[in-house]
Amino acid sequence: MHEVPPPTSTSTSTSTPAPAPGPSSSAVPAEPLSHGLKQRHLTMLGLGGVIGAGLFVGSGAGIAVAGPAIVVSYLIAGALAMLVMRMLGEMSAAMPASGSFSVHAERALGRWAGFSVGWLYWFLLVVVLAVEATAAAQIAHGWVPGIEPWAWVLLFMVVFTAANLTAVKNFGEFEFWFASLKVGAIVVFLVLGLLAVFGRLPDTDPVGMTNLTGQGGFLPNGWGGVVSGVLTVVFAFGGLEVVTIAAAETDDPARAVGRAVRSAVVRILFFYVGSMLVIVTVLPWTAQQAGLSPYVKVLDAIGVPSAGQIMNIVVFVALLSALNANLYGSSRMIFSLAERGEAPRGLLKVSGGGSRESTGGVPRRAVLASVAFGFVSVLLNLLWPDTVFLYMLNSVGAVLLFVWALIAASQLRLRARLEQEAPEALSLRMWCFPYLTWVTLAGLFGVLLLMLTDEAARPQVLWSAGATALVLLVAVGRQWRERRGSAVADR
Repeated sequence: MHEVPPPTSTSTSTSTPAPAPGPSSSAVPAEPLSHGLKQRHLTMLGLGGVIGAGLFVGSGAGIAVAGPAIVVSYLIAGALAMLVMRMLGEMSAAMPASGSFSVHAERALGRWAGFSVGWLYWFLLVVVLAVEATAAAQIAHGWVPGIEPWAWVLLFMVVFTAANLTAVKNFGEFEFWFASLKVGAIVVFLVLGLLAVFGRLPDTDPVGMTNLTGQGGFLPNGWGGVVSGVLTVVFAFGGLEVVTIAAAETDDPARAVGRAVRSAVVRILFFYVGSMLVIVTVLPWTAQQAGLSPYVKVLDAIGVPSAGQIMNIVVFVALLSALNANLYGSSRMIFSLAERGEAPRGLLKVSGGGSRESTGGVPRRAVLASVAFGFVSVLLNLLWPDTVFLYMLNSVGAVLLFVWALIAASQLRLRARLEQEAPEALSLRMWCFPYLTWVTLAGLFGVLLLMLTDEAARPQVLWSAGATALVLLVAVGRQWRERRGSAVADR
């Protein structure tokens, strides 16, 4: 996302490629990250990165506006996310880098693009990880009322900071088991739901199509309901991008990211759409409520004891998993920005003296910089627990769409360069290029327009647009000053 010359090789180095010539690139060579992540870590990171509270709890709001047609909403939103990830996978397999799409945008569109998207994505992750810690603290406080939520937030921050400051394989193991639990929970839910649909559980009768066609039919609120459902669920697919960031810390980044993208997107779409289909088939869509987990409703209906507490545990793990993944992704993004002279050079220090062994190569200062806001959130939980995070989430709510749009725009530019200069690097290719890339861009623009017309979603777009405009102004201003300085020096 900053202007850098197109790649001339297909090296799988874990450090980001050399930046473009200019005042910001005259710095010390970047220290290497480690190769501590394995393919199983990356695969489960892809699966678990987007399976979170947005699915387990937030999907109830989508069902409330779309009815059974929420299945179509998830298909549309999932297809959009799948196309974006295919494009990102193509670029990341050809040019693995710890900055992922920020590096790609820099090469394709200019330094302003890499700077803007890198910092906006970093800001998005650090705000969201603080919110996730707060939500997990509320659940833990319900279990242990004697410990205040702010104390739980502090505990989570300490634990996950420690995990991310040690070898990257520790992060990988945390995410592997967290994601395994979430995936396992969804698989069990799907099996139980299907047994209930066919009347194979004790005291249940076959459901048939009654709930899909009754209560106003499959489209009780028309196609407008489907569109509203898309706006509600599209952000649930955010988080897959971290896979391409993490791939740079595997032994074979090009191969690892290709396999992870291929498997994760299809499986996640299956889990999301499959879950929704089971939910709206087992129960009438009118039984769902925004803010309440539709999974709990279904489990209660089919007689699973303590369904609420079971889902509380799953959501708790999902939140901590997302916190862990976002801390990792934000630290690597700001590390990559520092490599390219777009963040303080002090953040380039890694553990182990730059060793590539799995016990070293951790950008500890970048981790601490990224988790700092999480510790600030301990104080915010004491002062403004119900208001400050709402404003912050609004300020980054639509940033994901901006990131996805830059991924698509970058792929349009880089694909032609890669085909000309390094066609052998295109081990993973975007389907029907460039037509589906343009369709994706149009779809993202359409979602933004629809959000502007939606009273509930409009504040997110406006706040995010303000944050994006501010970062863009800084990026363009920096580039203008550098060019002016170079012109003066040449006189």
